[in-house]
Amino acid sequence: MLVDTHCHLDAVEFDADRDALVRAAGEAGVALIVVPSVDAEGFQRVRALAARHPSCRYALGVHPMYVDRAADEDLARLRGAVEAALGDPRFVGIGEIGLDHFVPGLDRQRQERFFVEQLRLAREFELPVILHVRRAQDAVLKQLRRAGTRGGVAHAFNGSAQQARAYLELGFALGVGGAMTFDRALQIRRLVAAMPGEAFVLETDAPDIPPSWRAGARNTPVELPAIARVFAQLRGVSEAAAAATTTANALRVLPALSRVPSPSA
Repeated sequence: MLVDTHCHLDAVEFDADRDALVRAAGEAGVALIVVPSVDAEGFQRVRALAARHPSCRYALGVHPMYVDRAADEDLARLRGAVEAALGDPRFVGIGEIGLDHFVPGLDRQRQERFFVEQLRLAREFELPVILHVRRAQDAVLKQLRRAGTRGGVAHAFNGSAQQARAYLELGFALGVGGAMTFDRALQIRRLVAAMPGEAFVLETDAPDIPPSWRAGARNTPVELPAIARVFAQLRGVSEAAAAATTTANALRVLPALSRVPSPSA
């Protein structure tokens, strides 16, 4: 059993074959797929997707790269969507949220305001968060410490060993996926080999961050077993052990994944 802790299945890139890919991923051993929203328009979309596919779960949040086009009222819309989702067993937390200091031209002050408000919401409802962090590890860690959130996933982690340990101390797991499969990704490959197994969860970030064998092409959740194979090789463990450990980690940091929705839920 594998868990894809980060997959944008609601993206337009999957409109032509979404159902087939979910089936194919399940047949390949991907038991659960977490679909985080990126903007207010996506709140209902990810919830409906999870209701349609038994293997899918969802998170609600405003992505830092979408903050500039978001309205201030979207934070109120997020609160309403979260309150409506609290009784939904498919709802796992707040995300994708965070800070992006890599893309030029983004309003960092506005990013930080949206991030802080979403962390407060997560704290208020005792929900884990799914983080987007690019060139902003220390800034994100600072806000996490202030907010006192209950942990979650540091998606597409690419920081230092010291920063990795800081996330672990705050109750987070480190999301690793396609980037890890490239031989040139020396830092993350060293971390995967050296950190304790309890540090990691697996993800695809599909349709983005494809693994080395699909470089330049659309990524899909069907690639997760092969990504897990690379993870196992880097750690020197069996594929079964890698799957068991990363799945247990996912269930620990996103506890709602353990819920089994009833057919009518």
